[in-house]
Amino acid sequence: MTIKEVQVPDIGDFASVDVTEILVKPGDAVKPEQSLITVESDKASMEIPSPAAGVVKELRVKVGDKVSEGSLVLLMELDADGATAAPAVSAPAQSATPVALAAPAAAVPVAAAPVTTAPVAPLSPVVAAAASAPVAEAVTGAAPGSLPHASPSVRKFARELGVDLRQLQGSGPKGRIQQSDVQAYVKAVIAQDGTATAAVGAGAGGSLNLLPWPKVDFAKFGPIESKPLSRIKKLSGANLARNWVVIPHVTNNDEADITDLEAFRVALNQEQAKSGLKITMLAFLIKACVAALKKYPEMNSSLEGDNLVLKQYWHIGFAADTPNGLVVPVIRDADRKGVLELARETGALAAKAREGKLSPAEMQGGTFSISSLGGIGGTSFTPIINAPEVAILGVSRSAMKPVWNEDTQSFEPRLMLPLSLSYDHRVIDGAAGARFNAYLAQVLADFRRVLL
Repeated sequence: MTIKEVQVPDIGDFASVDVTEILVKPGDAVKPEQSLITVESDKASMEIPSPAAGVVKELRVKVGDKVSEGSLVLLMELDADGATAAPAVSAPAQSATPVALAAPAAAVPVAAAPVTTAPVAPLSPVVAAAASAPVAEAVTGAAPGSLPHASPSVRKFARELGVDLRQLQGSGPKGRIQQSDVQAYVKAVIAQDGTATAAVGAGAGGSLNLLPWPKVDFAKFGPIESKPLSRIKKLSGANLARNWVVIPHVTNNDEADITDLEAFRVALNQEQAKSGLKITMLAFLIKACVAALKKYPEMNSSLEGDNLVLKQYWHIGFAADTPNGLVVPVIRDADRKGVLELARETGALAAKAREGKLSPAEMQGGTFSISSLGGIGGTSFTPIINAPEVAILGVSRSAMKPVWNEDTQSFEPRLMLPLSLSYDHRVIDGAAGARFNAYLAQVLADFRRVLL
């Protein structure tokens, strides 16, 4: 009989997290990668998987405990075959498959405004009211001092709305609180109060008094189909709404002449054909953005109260579109990597995302993000800033255009790439935003500038 100590694996930058749910008990047979416990920080909920197949002998944690990397979770008697799986942490926003990085011509991988599992500011607290309103149906479903029985996604959903789950009676199996229970409770509070107030955090200095969301019976006007939002969209929706409301966005649009760069990219792909490495425009964009960020360091910062945190590292996130929503893998230390290495790493991260194996650490620490609709079309758009970053680059589809050449006094066909830079106007002035975008266009037009 082989007894294995199952410990908390690498959970990213979280030094201490709370155990919010125990998913197994002594005597349970578990499979590799089966979830054992759920932990939760102020940024994300994560499930700790089993590294092997076996039988749970003894639990060493309980709900409410704080754990960190290396903490002992349980003792397990391994199966005879010793089947194991590489330790990983399952995060809620990693279950979908991002679009492939390969794109025609100068197009970059299809994506839109990126999101993360960053802390979610409550966007519409019915909050104080929800915590104390005398709703008849809201009876606590948990024993005094214990945590309510609910999944991580439901707890996160309730936290975003400011709802105290101890006020609810779950309608699920064994009293488990469902998302519909939270929604029903909020509706009851709104009905009693008559209005909903949306509080805006992140130092916004006030609140927005909003009318209640309109309630419409759409079926009165024609056939309808109702389907739930994906888990990723549920998690990202509040982040996007918060960022759009709190951050004063300004978008600067420009174009980069990538005629020569695209020819170079095509030639590189021909050289790398035998290796199987596919080089997309994304790798060049990452390298060019690092050069521009070094020249304009305020773009590589975060706003904390009255202080601007200027970062001395360049971690670039790239948004990947999936059928269920968006994920943002992060390329760390992009300044230390060449184009081929960046192409290789973006491809590897995209493959991990397709398999749902991105770890929280691989989606954290970004200082600047790139979002592209190049594989679809369009001439410009306004990407939403990925807080706590202060800027994001949107890229649309490149197109051949007649460009005036002063030397030859004639128009020439050139491949032009639209650039849409959204920036936080509290940090970046309009002139600085325009200069950054113009310099980025210069780097893309003459890639030798990355050496300067």
